[in-house]
Amino acid sequence: MKRPTIPDLAEAAGVSVSTVNRVLNEPGQVRKPTKDRVLHAAEAIGFYGLGTITHAVKSSQTTHRLGVLLQRGARTFYKNIGDAISRFAAEQDGVNIEMTVEFLEDLTPEKVASHIVSLGERVEALALVAPQHPLVADAIDTILDRGVPVVSLIGPLTAQGNISFVGLDNWKVGRTAAWAFDKMVREPGKIGILVGSHRLRNQEMNESGFRSYFREHNSGFTIMEPMTTYESAAVAREHVEQMLTEHPDMCGLYISGGGITGAIAALRNTPKRSDFVAVGYELFDDTRSALIDGTLSFIISHPMERFARETVTTMLKAKTGGREAGAHRVTFGFDIYTPESV
Repeated sequence: MKRPTIPDLAEAAGVSVSTVNRVLNEPGQVRKPTKDRVLHAAEAIGFYGLGTITHAVKSSQTTHRLGVLLQRGARTFYKNIGDAISRFAAEQDGVNIEMTVEFLEDLTPEKVASHIVSLGERVEALALVAPQHPLVADAIDTILDRGVPVVSLIGPLTAQGNISFVGLDNWKVGRTAAWAFDKMVREPGKIGILVGSHRLRNQEMNESGFRSYFREHNSGFTIMEPMTTYESAAVAREHVEQMLTEHPDMCGLYISGGGITGAIAALRNTPKRSDFVAVGYELFDDTRSALIDGTLSFIISHPMERFARETVTTMLKAKTGGREAGAHRVTFGFDIYTPESV
């Protein structure tokens, strides 16, 4: 087959040969919809100058340098968030987004604050998951003062400056988890709770909503003090094993924070009880299999594609709107999964 020529491309795009030449040589003189049409036609016919046309189209677009800072990349949940955000940014037509996604292994406030400042120097808007801490707040104010807007993900953050938020209504998450226990547990009893960190405000709000439901609807349950996993599966497993040993009469476990794979391993290592209910957070391969085999009873999860879309959209709004636009708050509904729905 002969190589497609400029006349072939013009015919495929439904434009004149002179228009194709202007796209190649004077892209600034051609309207964006026309350039997009020529680009799509070049992709379809395998035009030899595709790279030139792509550059011509993108060179006329404003480039947005966006950054996302997440916690440990080895955790499936955060890896899935990073992948979804990167994929959504890359798929946007008519906007050129340079997306930088980075993960933090050391979650001490000093390291988190240092990384916020470092990434904030390289991007024009920053979204992050971080604990609430004075050092973190100071780092956020540092980059806000440089004109870089900040969007907190999953859990809200506060600083002296305005911070946008994208995530779930965490108080509702906690009350929904409590509702699940209330409806599924046969006889009210003790419920254990795991949280990743008391400085992750989404988990604190989850617990607050969880307890408020039982105060309002069923005081027969005993809600145990939460145990901190520090987002570690190994620590979570130790805590669950300890709770099951010290409280054999537990009727349920609420895994509100990180380390759910460790909690699943501990539950699988004990004899199954038909009267025991476990509620977890986020759907991925490990939690899905735990639902199927009955280790978990109920999962509350972020709708990942919508989360990615709202994150990128909010970052662009915050960047283009400037300081005068104020903070943006975006909350959306969560997904619920049971053994019969996966």
